[in-house]
Amino acid sequence: MTPEAPPGHPALLAQITADLAGGADPTALLRRFLPQMVAVCGAEAGVMRVLSADGRGFELVADQGLPPDLRLLEMAVEADCGVCGAVAGSLEVAWSDAGNACARRHPHPFLAAPGRRVLAVPLAHRGRVLGVCSLFFGPGGDVSAQVMALLKTLGEVVGLALHGARMEAQALQTAVMAERQMMAAEVHDAIAQTLSFAKMRLPLLAAAVDGGDREGARRYIGDLRSAVGQAHGDLRNVLSHLREPIDAPDLRHVLEAGRRALREQAAVALEVRDDAPELQLPPPQAHQVQRIVQEALTNIARHAGARHAWLSIERHGCELEIRVDDDGRGLPDRPPGTDERHYGLDIMRQRAALLGGDIEIARRQEGGTCVRLHFPVDGMPS
Repeated sequence: MTPEAPPGHPALLAQITADLAGGADPTALLRRFLPQMVAVCGAEAGVMRVLSADGRGFELVADQGLPPDLRLLEMAVEADCGVCGAVAGSLEVAWSDAGNACARRHPHPFLAAPGRRVLAVPLAHRGRVLGVCSLFFGPGGDVSAQVMALLKTLGEVVGLALHGARMEAQALQTAVMAERQMMAAEVHDAIAQTLSFAKMRLPLLAAAVDGGDREGARRYIGDLRSAVGQAHGDLRNVLSHLREPIDAPDLRHVLEAGRRALREQAAVALEVRDDAPELQLPPPQAHQVQRIVQEALTNIARHAGARHAWLSIERHGCELEIRVDDDGRGLPDRPPGTDERHYGLDIMRQRAALLGGDIEIARRQEGGTCVRLHFPVDGMPS
């Protein structure tokens, strides 16, 4: 709960709090409101700094009233330097003498002016300083107790926003890294394995040519031609995935895109049955579902030799089931690990695990293959 603003300057606190609640970027907000904070306190200048990504110092994000040449010197400071370093170990609004605290770092006339004082306001959350606002005053400069209370409250409000922004950035970085790893797996499994197969055929082709084995040479050339075609098709699919938005559209879009792709790639008729038309998946879940459905339909187009395919969506309480069936030739009889297609199936299983669910791949009694994905959708409107 945000502390109540002290009397005197409630409008500034109310506006900052409202903007943060509306999703405003904290750093942009600091730039916009610093001039008002300088004016409210009667300061000659002010700077806003936030904790660097490595946590070792503070980086300048906004300044008001600093001489231009000093601003260049103040772009970054160490966490143990001057006022900023002092406030990093404290949660209190603190006064310091600029000549002692700041002029040691940069012997600039502005900082070393007689009587120059600095008021440092920590931007903190749960005992951790995530930024600092430094306000510079001339001789005799001071602020009232009400303004001091206002500055402490502002520091707490902005500190909370900075904490939220850092958590969001870390979550985004984690999501991006996970997706990059998944895409690296797709490139490796779909393309590198095919190229490795081609690489192994090259010495066999060379030996057949050197030995005058025309029949063997033709066979190995055919293998290489097939492998290159397969790798080219896989690369096109990977590039298509990369061009799509990260925040995948809803489930309806996934189904329609799958229908179009299957019709264009293999002229296979896809019948869709959606028994949960009102269900809306969050973008991260829809993204994983989209990839799984695409992989299942791509396998049908490339390998199944099917004429028809069926995609169905059913909700059973708190679990969603998505099935992709085809009337093709079914799963190969060869053991797992001898067919490059099993790598794509492994990736599908990894994506199902990210959904908190599971995926089953089996032969259909009627012929063909059934891919069944099921995962929890607790709390989502049906």
